[in-house]
Formats: sequence, C-alpha cells, structure tokens
Amino acid sequence: MNLNNLAKTTKREKKRLGQGHGSGRVKTSGRGTKGQKARSKIPLYFEGGALPLIKRMPFHRGKGKNKVFKKKPIVINIEALNLFKKDESIDLKALIAKKIVEEEEAKLYGVKILGNGEIKTSLTIKLPISKQAEEKIKKAGGRVELEGKSRI
Repeated sequence: MNLNNLAKTTKREKKRLGQGHGSGRVKTSGRGTKGQKARSKIPLYFEGGALPLIKRMPFHRGKGKNKVFKKKPIVINIEALNLFKKDESIDLKALIAKKIVEEEEAKLYGVKILGNGEIKTSLTIKLPISKQAEEKIKKAGGRVELEGKSRI
C-alpha cells in the first residue's frame, strides 16, 4: 500500500459568504471592507468605476467590418464530384440530391468547388469554382458555366 493509492478522506465544503455567524466568517463575511463589491451583486464587466473596456475601444463603422459574422461558402473538393455520371450537369440541386451537402446550409452559405483531388469524368459545373478546379475539369473534358456565361 502506497500513500498515493489511499482514498481521500477529507472533504472541503464550499465557503458560505455572507451567511452570518454560523458560517465562521463573522462581520464582513470574507468580502473585505466597504466598497461596491462588499455590498451587492455586481456585473462581471464592472471595472471598479473605470471607463469600461467596450467604451475604450474605437468604433468600427461601415459595412463588412465585422468579418467574424460573414458567411463563408461550404467547400467541396473536386474528388467528391466523381460520384456523378459522365456529361452530367452539377448545380446546387444535384449536390443536395446526392447528399454531398445539406439543403439548409447550402442555401444559407452557398457552395464553392476547390481543386483538391482528381476528376475522371467530364462534367458541366454551374457553381462558383476555383481556378485550379476549373483547369482540372477542362482537362477531363468538362466545362464551367457561371451565371449564363460559358467558359470552355
């Protein structure tokens, strides 16, 4: 038997602040003396009366400043398109039918095809696409159509 294998026998109870004489912390109850923090509940963002951090920061006005909230398209690599048959047209509906993307997410964020992997069949793409993916599709004998414009 080693000391590090023994079961713990002590249990420390939670400090009961502000609970009178029975807590073992009489008078100020472990809150220090005076001040806002000793008296009542204060918000987490309180900084002792100093100008709050959010007010010290500069304004970020204008469209597109908050990049955190921008919606990025769902990325699909070109190797995932090998599921389709030769000379098949690929658009959002076709990707949803093959369950490559979910319908709600695809309509909300959009889809972009990237050029990672190899493609074996010639396809007609009607979605946004990277230059590398476009080159690979053309090399396989396919074509890319965007917004009514055909790029062969």
